[in-house]
Amino acid sequence: MPTDDHEQIRQLKYRYLRTLDLKDWEGFADCFVPEATGDYAGLVLDSRDALVSFMRENMGPGLISMHHAHHPEIAVDGDRATGLWYLEDRVIVPDHSFVLEGAAFHTDRYVRTPGGWRIMQTGYERTYEVTFSTADWASFTVKRGRAYDALT
Repeated sequence: MPTDDHEQIRQLKYRYLRTLDLKDWEGFADCFVPEATGDYAGLVLDSRDALVSFMRENMGPGLISMHHAHHPEIAVDGDRATGLWYLEDRVIVPDHSFVLEGAAFHTDRYVRTPGGWRIMQTGYERTYEVTFSTADWASFTVKRGRAYDALT
């Protein structure tokens, strides 16, 4: 049965995705404990600083992303919890005519802190990934939404 802890963890996951897509690196960092780790299909990151640095360097202002996580399976055990989410993502890099679309099962481990729930381990295993070029699509256009205005 869902509890307030479940809702707080859902909100944490949504904040993780929103801050990632909006490139709010301070907000993104706040989703994690300092010793957090990540494993994104074999790309292993060993701390919060490493996670934030990697995302900041590889998901800069020239990249548009959309991450959706849904169908959560959350288990809370005291001050620890786990979550399994179905992830859908899309990454568009207009300057390189590149698009990536995919899906994955995203797993997290959470810990309750004085500031609320935080992620202590995150990562995913892909179910599929598709990449393609838009270079041969004469009618393909990308318009940035207003949420990205602060980045330019």
